[in-house]
Amino acid sequence: SSGSVSSYEYSFLRHFLVDLLHPFLLGRGRVRVGLVQVHTEPQVEFDFDTCITQHALQEALLRTQQLHGDTNTEGALLLAQRLLMKPLGHEAPPRVLLWLTDGVKPGNVDRPMAALHQEGVSVLAVSTGHTNYHLFRQAVTPPIEEHLYFVDAEDMSIITEDLREAITKLLCAERLHVQDITSHSAMLQWRPLLIGGLGHYELQYGPEMLASSQYSTEQGRNRTLILLGEQSWAELRDLQPDTPYRAWLIPHTQQGITRSLTNSFRTLPPEKMLGPATLSVSESGPDRVRVSWGPVLPAQVHQYRVEYAPIPRGDVQTVTLSGRQNSTLLTQLQPDTQYLITVIAVQSSGQERAMSVRACTQEVLPGLTDLQLTPVGLDSVKVDWRAWSEGAGLQGYWVRWEVGDRSSSSSSSSSSSSRYLPAQSLFTILTRVSPASRVCVSPVYRTARGEGLCAALCTHTQVLVIPDTHQPAHITAHQPLTSSSQFVSFHL
Repeated sequence: SSGSVSSYEYSFLRHFLVDLLHPFLLGRGRVRVGLVQVHTEPQVEFDFDTCITQHALQEALLRTQQLHGDTNTEGALLLAQRLLMKPLGHEAPPRVLLWLTDGVKPGNVDRPMAALHQEGVSVLAVSTGHTNYHLFRQAVTPPIEEHLYFVDAEDMSIITEDLREAITKLLCAERLHVQDITSHSAMLQWRPLLIGGLGHYELQYGPEMLASSQYSTEQGRNRTLILLGEQSWAELRDLQPDTPYRAWLIPHTQQGITRSLTNSFRTLPPEKMLGPATLSVSESGPDRVRVSWGPVLPAQVHQYRVEYAPIPRGDVQTVTLSGRQNSTLLTQLQPDTQYLITVIAVQSSGQERAMSVRACTQEVLPGLTDLQLTPVGLDSVKVDWRAWSEGAGLQGYWVRWEVGDRSSSSSSSSSSSSRYLPAQSLFTILTRVSPASRVCVSPVYRTARGEGLCAALCTHTQVLVIPDTHQPAHITAHQPLTSSSQFVSFHL
């Protein structure tokens, strides 16, 4: 709520909170919400006992006004710590601190954050700025990827569901969560059980059909990991595929072993090559590209899903194909744009395997619509042209013609010449043009040349016709467009 946050950003932050907290049931024994605003002198906008219904919470949030002032985050965290302090003589409920900030000059927050962690408070952070990553990484409770978000204020809605799910996990009853199961690994997560990290965890796991109890020590069955007291997750590796496992988390404190958590899970079957192993693109045009993949495995792959979107941002389009197809033509694409194309093989079991490739559409290269040659001397010609449009990407024009040798009347002594002209040019004058020469003009774009036009210098004959008076008539003919023009005399 400090002065570094614009009114525009503050409005987005406030409405983001309204959407984020809307699904929660409020009241004693349920979720309770308090709000502290950062300011020169931070203040409690409302505490945990103020809003006991969703309607009251929504009104309180929308009624909240920005305070401006200095960014006294440290003072605001001390206020939050007092609100979140564990009641004396009572077991502390799950407690979460959500820090919303623009990331500008957060100050020295290490000490109050450490105090919150020691109290067993889970910390999450959302920053509309993109700085001070190390500071935020130290402040939030692991796992970092679920509890720390950097997002622009106007795009905060894209993290609402993920952040709400992370808060829900922290507020739910104490249990051992199993996530990201593969054929050889699994991720275990739990809410911090050791206040302030005092003590350590003993994590045991093994195949459920072999491990009859959590204290089994038979080699090759249960494995044991010793974890620090501030940890709240662990990754189990080198597991056997398609095998049931059981895990126990045993907290050790100065008073001894406290209540342990347990859960069971089954690893996935062995991974097979049931998806695209090769991916290629072809037939690229301004608005289309063909993507092909292999091998085709119709017996195992139920269907293919092709997802594509422009880079770095844009709407994702999806095409669904049968398991027997190995290519598709993507159309209605943007010209001169890079796309990320992902081919997903959906197996009959529901599992998916994906492979991605980048492809570029071609630049639109409009050609010329007209080309005219006009003589302006014995061996010179004016070249005029018109293009479809002077669109984006047009760099200039490339003119090519044949140059004659003044010292020779033979057309075989000519040589080719060329000239590059800027995009605003629509004509040029060529000199020393060879007889029967071809003049070609092509538009030049950022990536290639467009379709050009060519015109030939034809020999024009002018004949003076004299009425028949039985007298010799002097007829002349000349070639005015070439450097080797000759007058020819003959008698009728």
